[in-house]
Amino acid sequence: MELKGEVVDVIYQNEINSYTIANLQTEEEIITIVGYLPFVNLGDNLKVYGKVVVHQEYGEQFKVDTFEKIMPETLEALERYLASGNIKGIGEATARKIVKAFGDDTISVFKFEPTKLSTIKGISKEKAIEMSNSFNENFELWQIVGFLDKFKIPVSSAKRIYKKLGENTIKEIEANPYILVDLVKGVDFKQIDKMALDYGIEYNNEKRIKSGIKHSLMLATYNGNTCVLKDNLVQYAEGLLSVTEEYIDTALIDLNVNKEIIIEKRNDEEWVYLYPFYKAEQNIAEKLIILNNAKNIKKVSNINKELKLIEQSSDIILSEKQIQAIKDVNENNVCIITGGPGTGKTTVIKTIIELFEKHGRKVALCAPTGRAAKRMTEATNKEAKTLHRLLEIGKMKDEVEIEDVDYDIAPLDADIVIVDEVSMVDIFIMNYLLKAIYLGTKLILVGDVDQLPSVGPGNVLKSIINSEKFATVYLDKIFRQAALSKIVLNAHQVNKGEWFISNEDKSLKNDFFYIDETNQDRILYNVLSLSKERLKNYGNYNFFENIQVITPTKRGMLGTKELNKYLQDTLNPKTSDKDEKIFGQVTFRVGDRVMQIKNNYDIYWERHTDDKNEYGSGVFNGELGRIENIDDVEKQIRIKFDDEKISWYPFQDIEQIEHAYAITVHKSQGSEFDVVILPITNSSSMLLTRNLLYTAITRAKKMLIVIGNKNIINNMIKNAENKKRNTGLEFKLSI
Repeated sequence: MELKGEVVDVIYQNEINSYTIANLQTEEEIITIVGYLPFVNLGDNLKVYGKVVVHQEYGEQFKVDTFEKIMPETLEALERYLASGNIKGIGEATARKIVKAFGDDTISVFKFEPTKLSTIKGISKEKAIEMSNSFNENFELWQIVGFLDKFKIPVSSAKRIYKKLGENTIKEIEANPYILVDLVKGVDFKQIDKMALDYGIEYNNEKRIKSGIKHSLMLATYNGNTCVLKDNLVQYAEGLLSVTEEYIDTALIDLNVNKEIIIEKRNDEEWVYLYPFYKAEQNIAEKLIILNNAKNIKKVSNINKELKLIEQSSDIILSEKQIQAIKDVNENNVCIITGGPGTGKTTVIKTIIELFEKHGRKVALCAPTGRAAKRMTEATNKEAKTLHRLLEIGKMKDEVEIEDVDYDIAPLDADIVIVDEVSMVDIFIMNYLLKAIYLGTKLILVGDVDQLPSVGPGNVLKSIINSEKFATVYLDKIFRQAALSKIVLNAHQVNKGEWFISNEDKSLKNDFFYIDETNQDRILYNVLSLSKERLKNYGNYNFFENIQVITPTKRGMLGTKELNKYLQDTLNPKTSDKDEKIFGQVTFRVGDRVMQIKNNYDIYWERHTDDKNEYGSGVFNGELGRIENIDDVEKQIRIKFDDEKISWYPFQDIEQIEHAYAITVHKSQGSEFDVVILPITNSSSMLLTRNLLYTAITRAKKMLIVIGNKNIINNMIKNAENKKRNTGLEFKLSI
């Protein structure tokens, strides 16, 4: 449908993404319009395209797919527009004078004869030019949304593009449509390419080929790669662009000269990077080596005596490997400590903290996620921060503003920096961390190299270890208490490529159960019944307090999307006293368990505890919480997260959360749960791997129930062929 009218009320407008709720006065009625409407203000005249939807509480609304601004069609409407405050220097009285003086020629005067405005009393020639410029700038903005719609660029991106390109946005895009590929993440290159070719751009146009190459490289990074073998890139780009290798080689040379890409030679091969990915790896390699070679000014003397005193005071006995790890930390500025569950990594961290704090050293603890930081805090009784919070990254966006690879980070005030769960850290965050560390500071990287690598690009922990340039201790002894846990023992079994241990050994804890089931309906029944009540016989387990369903995949009956629907219906069913909010195909309900699925540095939060009140901003990807309130009057949802902070989400930001009754193994990284229910069914071979199963098992603290086909699980255990990531950090560290 198409509607035409004047904006008579702006009820709500999000400054960041321009999501707007407004009233539009048409010839027949006033109707509420909703959608992404950048540059739209009170008094604007719009032609909107979309459809009528019925809100369960607010009734009929018009959901806008796209729109265009039009000039006011009556003098009364034009006067209201000029008086709306959108045009610099014009208020109600001045608007009335201008329209009275020029009538139907008013718009023409603003556009083509601005000095005529100075004939009105109180308007100087300078002010007239300023008014005209403001009017024409608004006119320019009017054209942008409709223009971008031809390229299938979402309205929500229009404001960001304008901020980058300014008042010449349309001219710049017409001259080089491929600039949109750089400005909008995830844009459909083929759509842009089609429009550009329709504009008459030649297939062998230099800008087209360069854009296609950079797009191809960016696609590779979505799978964790930082670079691509040149021969493979050329072959892919040939198919994408339908040009010969000669044109691609020429473009590669030019891109390399201008440092938009970097071509790195390794032995007889050439690898191609987008510049920021290369620069991040280079920064990491250089800083790690410089840091490690710096003078060891934080070293503690008489280490053997100090360790004996700590063992006596804390009533612990350190293993040889643990002692070696602590000594390596003392002797080196960079040290890596890796090992599986139950091998004493936490004991090493606690001992390091005690050792260096005793000598007046300041220790900073951090981890990639909020849950991992919280777990580190609980284990050490010392505050651990997320890397984002520690580094005060602030507005650095998770959609990777990769041009900010040289972003300035404030130096850390710490003598020792201990990072846990380093397997989750990608090249960009590691780059920022190393930028913040003074020479002479000790850096201790702790993690399990056999877990899944980071979601972002790179394989940082593995690359650093494989370089063999830094002191690395592999903790492999399972300590007595952990050795009684079938969860721990089975994690190590899987990591060795072996099937689960027998249930017959009664000396072990009854904390691991395997249900051999092939039928998906039966697996689903087990998941639901275990989540609801079956586990009450084994302990004081309540789903919302200490049970989590983890699954390898998002798709299918046993993927997160479907499982979340079943689990919501089972554990938090619809009742008359629970408020709800429907968002697309999903219903959010008071009491739901939810997860933040992107970094939001702006969202406000409060935390109220017995001893203090805290206020801040920022909720990050992977944080879990529960919906406490849905307010249809204020149009917001209140969520209380697991770390006790409370945030309010405007309805239009609901897209940032999803149900978390069931989460993927990848999303569970860095977290531990008392009870994990792990359904496994046939899925993509990329997901049915040993390290994914190993990672899932190590999420459980007190109980793990694995449900699935024995053959599929056995194939996972045997499948150690993890998808190799193309990266160059190990090479850079080794040269």
